[in-house]
Amino acid sequence: MDSIIIQGNGPVSGEIPISGAKNAALTLMPAALLTDEPVTLTNVPRLSDIKTTNELLQSLGTKISMKDDGQSITLTTPEITNHLAHYDIVRKMRASILVLGPIIARHGIAAVSLPGGCAIGARPVDIHLKGLEALGVNLDLIDGYVHAKAPKGLKGTTYELPFASVGATENLLMAATLAKGTTVLKNVAREPEIVDLAVLLRSMGANISGDGSTEIIIEGVETLHGTTHKVVTDRIELGTYMMAPLIAGGEIELLGGKRQILESFCQKLEEAGAQITETTRGLIVARKNANIHAVNVTTEPFPGFPTDLQAQMMALLCTAEGTSVLNETIFENRFMHAPELVRMGANIDVQGGTAIVTGIKELRGAPVMATDLRASVSLILAGLAAKGETRVARVYHLDRGYEKVVSKFRSIGANIERIKE
Repeated sequence: MDSIIIQGNGPVSGEIPISGAKNAALTLMPAALLTDEPVTLTNVPRLSDIKTTNELLQSLGTKISMKDDGQSITLTTPEITNHLAHYDIVRKMRASILVLGPIIARHGIAAVSLPGGCAIGARPVDIHLKGLEALGVNLDLIDGYVHAKAPKGLKGTTYELPFASVGATENLLMAATLAKGTTVLKNVAREPEIVDLAVLLRSMGANISGDGSTEIIIEGVETLHGTTHKVVTDRIELGTYMMAPLIAGGEIELLGGKRQILESFCQKLEEAGAQITETTRGLIVARKNANIHAVNVTTEPFPGFPTDLQAQMMALLCTAEGTSVLNETIFENRFMHAPELVRMGANIDVQGGTAIVTGIKELRGAPVMATDLRASVSLILAGLAAKGETRVARVYHLDRGYEKVVSKFRSIGANIERIKE
């Protein structure tokens, strides 16, 4: 099993190109099930989750070809040859549940295993299922599989999500494109990845309006067609690398970065003492003053502070001046990185969904263990600021969400290597 070793060695400088968004690509790929024509996605990140999704789609009848070293993927599904999304594939990744809406919309029958993924919370799929029932789908849960039937097709409806779930919004949006009549989805998620999905679906012939707001209206169409679409910038990767010069010192430019997809996050970093400058190529990030100041953070659905950047923010605040309070409102188990940061000397007190971080002068390198995708990279960031060697174990989580993470950190001067143990 691989580990990553980081030697804290002072300020960083240089530039990092930001990849296409993992969370967008994992939604755009299942959308190809909605048509029998080719759908080509460009700017696709090269990650293990993408490989898992390819494997899942191929098991359902999708033919896949790649160009540009995997950054361009063409998905063609002449017909759905298998309506079963098997546990052996789905267990690897929670986003696998996103094939349910497209399969049932086009094929009328589906059986999808309940998904797996990072152990950061229950993340139930009940909102997905209740929304599909509102569209006329008959559902049964048998032996860990969701069995769905809609032999007469889906019917437009009005459905209000009890929580602005990103995954449920995406699943229902895709399903409703082929429903008969008008579907109104209320209290939907507003993330840029959902807007990106709507842009793709419109280019495939769907009739969608309201994406980016809390209400999306879909006028069902009989068929969708193929298209070519560029995956949106990964805002979580962008936010992660923005932390590097704030933790270690220095200044870097993030190529392709856009402030508008991370406005709340940028405001919080500036409150802490960051200087963020927009350029024609992306964002330049540096410390405004010698030290970072404590700030309070509450995770919220977009456009609020992203839960996927909470672990990285905690790493930054470990050496900030003063005491910070982080409230996690999205996932109940998302402070599993805190004990690992404490091993590095951090002063963190976790009380339920709240973490109180009292800044210290300096972190110390230590052997630590990654517990999930975002926790993995938070420990690397902490290692940049630590005195001595930090060894992060179980870094296979990183391969799910960060493309070429070691080489990108190296490109800005970090002393980091990946080793096999």
